[in-house]
Amino acid sequence: SDSLKEQQRNWIGRSQGASVRFPLSPKGGNATDSPHQEGSGEAIEVFTTRVDTIYGVSFMVLAPEHELVAQITTEKQREEVENYQRWAASRSERDRMSETKKVSGAFTGAYCINPFNDEKVPIYIADYVLAGYGTGAVMAVPSGDQRDWNFAKHFDLPIIPILDAQQHVEYQADNTKEGKYINSGIINGMGYKEATATLIAWMEERGIGKGKIQYRLRNAIFSRQRYWGEPVPAYWNDGMPYLIQESELPLILPEVEKYLPTETGEPPLARATDWKYHQPHPDPPRRGGSTAKDSTDGTPSPSGRAGVGLEYEYSTMPGWAGSSWYFYRYMDANNDSAIASKEAMNYWKDVDLYLGGTEHAVGHLLYSRFWNHFLYDLGIVPEREFAKKLINQGMIQGRSLFLNLKSGRKIHVNVNLTDDKDRLLKAAYAKMITEDNRFDGIDIEQDIDWKKDDSGNDYVVLTAEVEKMSKSKFNVVNPDDMVAQYGADCFRLYEMFLGPIEDAKPWSTTGISGTQGFLRKLWSLFYDVEKGKLIVTDDVPTKEELKTLHTCIKKIGEDVERFSFNTSVAAFMICVNELKKQSCSKSLILKDLVVLLAPFAPHVSEELWRVLGNETTVCDATFPTLNEEYLKADAITYPISINGKTRDTMDFGVAATQAEIEAAVMANDKIQKHLDGTAIKKIIFVKGRMVNIVV
Repeated sequence: SDSLKEQQRNWIGRSQGASVRFPLSPKGGNATDSPHQEGSGEAIEVFTTRVDTIYGVSFMVLAPEHELVAQITTEKQREEVENYQRWAASRSERDRMSETKKVSGAFTGAYCINPFNDEKVPIYIADYVLAGYGTGAVMAVPSGDQRDWNFAKHFDLPIIPILDAQQHVEYQADNTKEGKYINSGIINGMGYKEATATLIAWMEERGIGKGKIQYRLRNAIFSRQRYWGEPVPAYWNDGMPYLIQESELPLILPEVEKYLPTETGEPPLARATDWKYHQPHPDPPRRGGSTAKDSTDGTPSPSGRAGVGLEYEYSTMPGWAGSSWYFYRYMDANNDSAIASKEAMNYWKDVDLYLGGTEHAVGHLLYSRFWNHFLYDLGIVPEREFAKKLINQGMIQGRSLFLNLKSGRKIHVNVNLTDDKDRLLKAAYAKMITEDNRFDGIDIEQDIDWKKDDSGNDYVVLTAEVEKMSKSKFNVVNPDDMVAQYGADCFRLYEMFLGPIEDAKPWSTTGISGTQGFLRKLWSLFYDVEKGKLIVTDDVPTKEELKTLHTCIKKIGEDVERFSFNTSVAAFMICVNELKKQSCSKSLILKDLVVLLAPFAPHVSEELWRVLGNETTVCDATFPTLNEEYLKADAITYPISINGKTRDTMDFGVAATQAEIEAAVMANDKIQKHLDGTAIKKIIFVKGRMVNIVV
């Protein structure tokens, strides 16, 4: 889906733009100094996705941690800059990224030169620029970027309009790409695409920049502070991690007394007794250092062997570590020497269908592709992509109730504790406070807009929303409760019947009675429910009964290929209704129907399969085969219309000619009554579909 691909794009962080070098201005120079003739030759490199705005640059912003800050800061500005650096270091990256209203920064006293117009550009530091993003430097264009605009206003810096389509830049930034460039030197009068290409070519000719695609892959936390998960095959020696030898794999999870962190906060694996690295290395460690160190004094072992009794890594790998490649083990699950044999992987190749939710967009699906590309490049797996087709199942959503306070705050209400689903009585409110203290701190009289009903009871109207199921929202539906009340098959069928598999669907039990009724009607084809008597016969099916069955076989076959399970359930309902009208309880019809239904309602299908005299499981039965001959009709029902309005229907044999049908229609008493002698202009005949008389 587009939403899933967008999540992955954001995780990878692909940006297409240009890398530009802004030479540092010589100290004591002026605006006419040529940076190409004097100075240290050092420059600030900037990556920008909007190189077309380069003539609008009025200042440069570095991350406070940028490596050049200490070097370029003037003595006059040093104290201010260092104070600001200390303040910025106390803030988290999340805080710095989310802060949009407060403007802060410090002037370094240094300048760089815009290579396109040789203008002198003051250099600031500010916490809204991050050292780990891009180059840690931003060419600030306040007319096109709101954060730059805020900064320019705060420090009284120029705001240069660069496009004739920009509006009201004196009040806010306008990042449009429309219109023609102004105040922009060599690209004046050009549009966006032409201007971008022109600027990149100009830079590359002079060696001061180049077009570039940049990626900023977000970090995925690989370690988990828990017991369950693959142990990391590494041990610690003198504060450094080393991998164990491949010959020492697999590293097995040890026994622990309980699956909880230790009292000192270490992961559960720290509870294991004598889970130490004892095996000496025949070779130096492959990573983390070139020489193994003795565990006693930290000095290199003379033999290059690791010390005895070293601690393994206590964190385990995350769930998506194994799930990024485990599908290959299904191809050759008992192989002790490889992921899977070449023969097995060349036979199975890849996964035909991946079915999973969008919550796996990056943590599993994206990394499975990363890992598979890596394994493919090593020649270990035969296909670059591990799966051919992806389906994201929609989320089942819940109905949440809210109590709206006078302050505008909304609080989730537990529907199980209210007297009804649309209002909350004071008595129920008191019960909630007693049971879970969720409304503690709310003034029951002042904060809640109580009303009175006809009986004098205080109540408040609740509002409802459909949203993701969550314990905190008190809208979770426990499947066990549904199974206990309606049965597993009824619950399964109803979930499928709610809508297309890809769509999010709000949960409601209002329609589950229809699914329950369908299963009861199915059962009544086999049993006289009142007498408790089996009524299945060995009689030969009629044409109508065979047509009903094979219409269902065809529909289910087509729907399953499309994963259209909601329409499959509808087809079963139609089939059972028709068989009930036909009073069909014939084993030859019911046998195929039960096999057809088994993937959808396995429990009742298994029971009815045994009722039909079978001793093996229905799962071993052969899936019904469609016979198109049973779908051919002996007669066709034609609607007969006069000026487009249906007046009657008539049945004709499939071999009937147009002349025969028209003659029979004109002889029909009901049609003649409606015509009442009116002259006929023409008769429109569509074979197999309709007859329309135009008067």
